[in-house]
Amino acid sequence: MKRRTLLAAGGSALLAGCASWPGRAPSAGTGDLGVVVARATGQLAVVNTTERRILGQIDGLGDLSHASVVYARDGAHAFVFGRDGGMTQVHLPSRRVLARVMQAGNSIGGAISQDGSLVAAQNYTPGGVRVFDARTLAPVADIPATYTAADGSLKRSRVVGLADLPGRRFVFSLFDADQVWVADLADPAQPRITKFEGIGRQPYDALLTPDGRHYLAGLFGEDGLAMIDFWAPQPRARRILSGYGRGQQPLPVYKMPHLRGWAVAGRHAWLPAIGRHELLVVDTTTWEEVARVPVAGQPVFVMARPDGRQVWVNFAVPDYHKVQVVDTVSRQVVRTLEPGKAVLHMEFTPRSEAVWISSRDANRVSVVDTASFETLARLPVEQPSGIFFTSRAARIGL
Repeated sequence: MKRRTLLAAGGSALLAGCASWPGRAPSAGTGDLGVVVARATGQLAVVNTTERRILGQIDGLGDLSHASVVYARDGAHAFVFGRDGGMTQVHLPSRRVLARVMQAGNSIGGAISQDGSLVAAQNYTPGGVRVFDARTLAPVADIPATYTAADGSLKRSRVVGLADLPGRRFVFSLFDADQVWVADLADPAQPRITKFEGIGRQPYDALLTPDGRHYLAGLFGEDGLAMIDFWAPQPRARRILSGYGRGQQPLPVYKMPHLRGWAVAGRHAWLPAIGRHELLVVDTTTWEEVARVPVAGQPVFVMARPDGRQVWVNFAVPDYHKVQVVDTVSRQVVRTLEPGKAVLHMEFTPRSEAVWISSRDANRVSVVDTASFETLARLPVEQPSGIFFTSRAARIGL
């Protein structure tokens, strides 16, 4: 009797916990759900990665021309960041908008805290980071990216490269101020800011390695990257890969590569060489270049299959209809695919058996087998761009 009472009490507590999130409880699991951004219509297509089909749409999301998505820990709730400054909380199982706030004039992404309680948006206009309660979207902190310009005036920088760190912290880069900041929101009412100044000219994007240790910021204004090791007793910014960039004979840069699309496979990072038809292979224990791999064009996204056995690459114009597959052991291109014009994004299923590829100008998403390279499905989506699966909910830095 006592055990039955305890189980009943535990079940009530679990139900209460589920009810604390807006939206009804999912009728099935969320592990094989995801969304595809339909940038032309301001919609999300909700997809099932096991059945390889579109379940429905979520409307009313504003300007999704540079949209990104992060997930709550339950995988049922997601936060959509639009270019128009809108942040929208959606519920995937019911395909509904739960809440929407216009939190800025120009926004390019966000992050969710390690414990899932806070969601942050990085903004161009006005420059800074705004933090919200993840359940209610009530504002909890406003962090202006203010710096002293060369003429002595106070200005606000555009913010890029936002990522979550362990312990209710967020790290981000200030493009106009040449700085990286860490905001500790253990007490959201009084954020503590740590500033790393003079990291290099114009950090344009950044990533956090999958273990949460290294934060790397690409520098638009000079060769090389800035790196911070957050496992060091006293973290500091230092330059690495001074040869990373356009090289001795610069080529026109048609599209800046996305650092969030860098690949870490085993002990090596695979990086797009800016303006070059090459991938750089970097040893993550020394952060020194160990190889270069020639590819078909200027790489944009360089993404590792979750098991690390392959790296998949898409390209800027005029090669943006191609995707190449690199074997990470031989460091050779083993397959070139043409899934459709204007490939914008790729997303792997959690256990690596398939990759979903968006082709904007072909108005479709292709599902490709990563072993045979056969196309398993083609799904119609109007001008698809970003693809985001719920497996991201369990990963840091996304």
